[in-house]
Amino acid sequence: MVRKNQFVKDLRVGDNVDSLFAIKYKKPPREYASGFWFEFRVSDNSGEITAKYWGDRNEEQIKEIYGIFQTNDVIHITGRVSEFRDRLEIALDTTHTLRRCEPSEYDMGDFVSKTSKDMGQMMRELLEIVDFVQNSHLKTLLHSFFDDWEFVEKFKNCPGSMHRHQNYIGGLLEHTLNVVKLCNSIYILHPSLDKDLLLTGAVLHDIGKTEEYAITTSIDISEEGMLRGHLVVGEQMVLDRIGRLENFPETLRLKLAHIILSHHGHNEYGSPKKPQFPEALAIYFSDECDAKVDYCLRLKKEAETEDPWIYTKDFKHIYLR
Repeated sequence: MVRKNQFVKDLRVGDNVDSLFAIKYKKPPREYASGFWFEFRVSDNSGEITAKYWGDRNEEQIKEIYGIFQTNDVIHITGRVSEFRDRLEIALDTTHTLRRCEPSEYDMGDFVSKTSKDMGQMMRELLEIVDFVQNSHLKTLLHSFFDDWEFVEKFKNCPGSMHRHQNYIGGLLEHTLNVVKLCNSIYILHPSLDKDLLLTGAVLHDIGKTEEYAITTSIDISEEGMLRGHLVVGEQMVLDRIGRLENFPETLRLKLAHIILSHHGHNEYGSPKKPQFPEALAIYFSDECDAKVDYCLRLKKEAETEDPWIYTKDFKHIYLR
């Protein structure tokens, strides 16, 4: 196994590169003044960067090099870090190495991060909450998911997102448990809420992500995720399970469907409906709170500056001290 000793986040202009990276995508060779070149995107568990291979006029040889690797492969490359339009990239030419690696040569942990928390413990906490639900219809629905070993494995290993909050293996479990705990705190303040509906909706609100994301050597989005999204997919998953249960109340079915479809809060954020009852509102705000706080904490942790602030697209200024 080759030990990966360089990560994207540590690369600087002028650095010599000699490391393993996963392939996100590649673009076909094109002609330039001195020959043919092609572009590809590489990643590891610290980030992504564009790489460009600058070849000579031997078009067939460039096409052969281009065909060595495919999306999701891991490659070993040498090259040099340069800057183009204020963005870092890795430049390679005919003197550099570009080789596809076999699975036995690398550690998947170098390319897809995993939660630092105990996944077994988090799963046990979530299942305790499932067992705490008193409504027989909701308890049966939850067990139809969490007694399904195949679903549980997908759920445990699913990320919370691709790039923002909890974007690592186990992230969905971590995020879901946080949302459930936030909802439980809201219930303590507002005990007139339907606790069973609130907790069930919190547990199930993001289950569509188990089909939205595809995990190989990177976190990517599946075709279904791209075309339909986890809100629509999650609603269908819940409605399909309810369809197998006897005498499930129609109002309860509609409320659960609405919770899943409305938990992004606004049409422009992907929700076809805005939350229309208190439990749906509580789940929306809990989901938003955990996602934004987790992402903000990560940006603060990863900031590399002596300034007291950083500026980000999502949060504008973040104070670092």
